[in-house]
Amino acid sequence: MTDRRPVLSRAIHDRAAIRRRDADWLASAWSAVQILVVDPEYAVPVDETERGPRLQWRTSSTVDSPADSIFLGEHDGTAYAAIRGSRDLRADQWLGLRDVGAALPEVEAGLLVQAVAVAQWHDRHVFCPRCGQETAPEQAGWVRRCPQGHEQFPRTDPAVIMLVHDGADRCILGRQAAWPAGRFSILAGFIEPGESAESAVAREVFEEVGVAVTDVRYAGSQPWPFPGSLMLGFTARVSGDPTLHIDNDEIAEAYWLTKSEVAEQPAFRRLPPPLSIAHRIILDWLDGLLP
Repeated sequence: MTDRRPVLSRAIHDRAAIRRRDADWLASAWSAVQILVVDPEYAVPVDETERGPRLQWRTSSTVDSPADSIFLGEHDGTAYAAIRGSRDLRADQWLGLRDVGAALPEVEAGLLVQAVAVAQWHDRHVFCPRCGQETAPEQAGWVRRCPQGHEQFPRTDPAVIMLVHDGADRCILGRQAAWPAGRFSILAGFIEPGESAESAVAREVFEEVGVAVTDVRYAGSQPWPFPGSLMLGFTARVSGDPTLHIDNDEIAEAYWLTKSEVAEQPAFRRLPPPLSIAHRIILDWLDGLLP
């Protein structure tokens, strides 16, 4: 049976959050922990095996002190952590999450997206937003504290991504102005403070392509650490005039396309890669699994 969940939503490891404050347990586990090196560009070491690409995990004897490591959790009795480092020649190649995430087994994909997301958060919170002083990591990489005692915790920015359809055989695909020619996807945008996800769907659709929607339905979620979002997937049905009025500041072009037109994927139109929740939503709509 086909797994319909978005690729990056299939994590199966235990984050074991209770261990993050247990300094004694972390110290005792360090000798056997499996460690993933994340470089300054968020690439990781990957080896090619008979089963496909696999993350290259390292041991505590081959990396620096655990002081700045990020505890990722446990799986099948093994503890996992991430640590920042530079590229070396010990791996077959160094790849980013976009490059290899869809090809990894569930446990490795889940650990990788977690490692990249927390590493991105650390890089954006070197200084305290309240007093401006430099922060330092604590609690196995899940807290940053400044000399004034202000704590910063990882945060996720919620965003909506939605397939807008006409209740029959057509949906809207658009291309962001920043994307290369030929790349298309469903519409998306960030949730504003004090706004519900459903309201964000309606607002973003109207702002980007000028149509009103109704019948907003949840279709799943997926972490997207570029740099730190949670994509909330929806479908929505157009209400009223379906004529598109494109906001050219955000959207370069957008079209109503039938299911056959979307499935054919002509050369000038590249759909989202398997790593994206947009890919999953589009496939589910084509297969009749969404409204």
